Amino acid sequence: MPSEETKERIIKVVEVGRTVMHYGWIPFIIYVGYTRSSPQPSLIKLISPLA
Repeated sequence: MPSEETKERIIKVVEVGRTVMHYGWIPFIIYVGYTRSSPQPSLIKLISPLA
């Protein structure tokens, strides 16, 4: 059986992983779409809301 310390570490790792997935999912999708598009837009056009 895992000790209490091991259980706490596993819970902490799962919480950190969940937070990373929560805040990193949309930027990851944007990055993949940007790098896989055939005519790659310039980075300024990607970031600028007025372009």
